[in-house]
Amino acid sequence: MLTEMLPLLPPSEKKIASYIIENPEEAVTLTALELGKRSSTSGAAVIRLCKSLDLKGFQDLKFRIAGDLQKTNDQGFRDVEPNEPLPSIIEKMTNNSIQTIRETVELLSTDELKKAVDLLRNANKIHFIGVGASGIIAHDAQQKFLRINKMAYAFSDIHMAATLVANAEQGDVVVGISFSGETQEVANVLELAKRNNIKTISLTRYGSSNVTEQADIRLYTSATKEPTFRSGATSSRIAQLQVIDILFMCVASLQYDQTVKHIDTTRDAIDFLTKNGKRK
Repeated sequence: MLTEMLPLLPPSEKKIASYIIENPEEAVTLTALELGKRSSTSGAAVIRLCKSLDLKGFQDLKFRIAGDLQKTNDQGFRDVEPNEPLPSIIEKMTNNSIQTIRETVELLSTDELKKAVDLLRNANKIHFIGVGASGIIAHDAQQKFLRINKMAYAFSDIHMAATLVANAEQGDVVVGISFSGETQEVANVLELAKRNNIKTISLTRYGSSNVTEQADIRLYTSATKEPTFRSGATSSRIAQLQVIDILFMCVASLQYDQTVKHIDTTRDAIDFLTKNGKRK
């Protein structure tokens, strides 16, 4: 989180973040005032840094630093080499996916997640918006929520998305999906929704961005940058799918009886189509 946010922080907060990155073991033993003095800033600047990181406070920051210090087997994200053996590629991709999922869990705020779940559960219609690879995530979300009888739409065509959002009504929810958080088309659609007093949720990598600025609720995925061979949205896709699955399961759990009924009904419908197709 600190590394990702470092270029975006004000000078005093940047000093503190740099000090923590260079001296994590020491940082967890200090008070906010002591950390301010060690980084040539102030205790107030430390508190501002915590707010910039969307943390609950200084203790939350120290808890996360201490958690990172406990990691002894973190191999980091590894890229594929030329003519690499198949077993090695399998191992690397598996380890990379596992690390992406773990980092995303650490970045998910349960408070923001609960707000998002409540919105989606009570939404009249849900509009999932994503461009490119994030558009695939939007369609996956639509398929999941349709299975439990939630009126869901997914658009990667921004003009169609804008048309739909322009006609959205109170009680609808717009979910903007963008790994970078800088997909301007998605940010524009969320801004259009806010102008119409429609609630918005963003799903981006960690950090402030054009998309998160337009969102009422902000959900974050792992901020790890894609290595060369993985720039085709490999890590980001895994992380985004994970958050969509969590949202779906939370909503499904809160309306468990209805969920089971709708899942059974849709399964029977698919079985009916399959069996009729075989008879022909």
